Amino acid sequence: MRAVVSLLACGLVLTLSGCAASPATGPAGGGGPVPKPKVGVILPDTASSARWTTQDLPQLSQSLRFAGIEPDVENAQGDEQSFADIADNMIRNKVRALLITPLSGDGGIAVERKAKLAGIPVIDYDRLSLGGSADYYVSFDSVNVGTMQGDGLVRCLAGRPTADIIELEGAPTDNNATLFAQGQQSVLGPRYNGGGYRLVASQRIDRWDPQVAARVFEQNLVGNGGHVDGVLAANDGLAGAVIDVLRRHGLAGRVAVTGQDATLDGLRAVLRGEQCMTVYKPVVDEAEAAARLAAALAKGDRSGADDLITGNTKDVTGQRDVKSVLLGVQAVARDSVQQLVSDNVVKAADLCAGDVAPFCAQAGIA
Repeated sequence: MRAVVSLLACGLVLTLSGCAASPATGPAGGGGPVPKPKVGVILPDTASSARWTTQDLPQLSQSLRFAGIEPDVENAQGDEQSFADIADNMIRNKVRALLITPLSGDGGIAVERKAKLAGIPVIDYDRLSLGGSADYYVSFDSVNVGTMQGDGLVRCLAGRPTADIIELEGAPTDNNATLFAQGQQSVLGPRYNGGGYRLVASQRIDRWDPQVAARVFEQNLVGNGGHVDGVLAANDGLAGAVIDVLRRHGLAGRVAVTGQDATLDGLRAVLRGEQCMTVYKPVVDEAEAAARLAAALAKGDRSGADDLITGNTKDVTGQRDVKSVLLGVQAVARDSVQQLVSDNVVKAADLCAGDVAPFCAQAGIA
């Protein structure tokens, strides 16, 4: 009854003085909605892998919004200065947390230093800035990714007592590329040393650039008399560049080629038999984990953020342990692509379009 009287009284004096707004309606009694905490996200590029545009961007945006956070997602387009400028702008706009995929260790360190001075927590997303000051790290077990690639190449070369191998590794500025190579060599190193496999060439590809990879691979292939048995390509983008060169030399489908990321083009190449395997990294899970962590930080809930941590990652340069969320991965060959369709990772209509349709039928994908 008191509430009704109060409302009536308010209505009687409304034309004279108005009624005070509830504090919950907005700052300073303005009556508008309370602003949502903002999280800045900087993705690295659109060239090294399709995942950054097709998977990470929409999933991070969706997950942050679902958590009540306003996402500000930008892409550095592979440019260090752009990466720094975007970060400076986000820091000036007082985002409550930064989630970054650094293009290089130095670039990540510089941004993290500025954010720390501004009191903004930073999450290294997918790549760790060695020697940096990020508060958290969210990624996959990169050494295990490399081990799966090495194992996959060995399986694809089964029955061959000897094999000539060319390796195309990721960017020299990407710590993940170093970890991938570490896992690969745990499998392939003993075979090189034992004389069964011969390493023709191994090269890091700047910025994971497929065009650079194509030139490097063609030079190595021609330099080896036009012969190669297996190519350890560190991701599907590099694998695609290799396959284009192999097609021109009439070798596509006759050479074992690895990959990573389970991109649409990579999976289609696996079904065609031009790429022998890829590694599926559930980006949806990675983005969801990063978004939950960023949301907790943006809301000032450090203990809630720490509750999400699954372990620590050693920063060998900075000599510190970084609180981490590390997720598992899955090797994918032709006979396991169907599972990704069943799990709604990829749509059969997209996967099986055009010339891939008969290969889908052979793999039991309707």
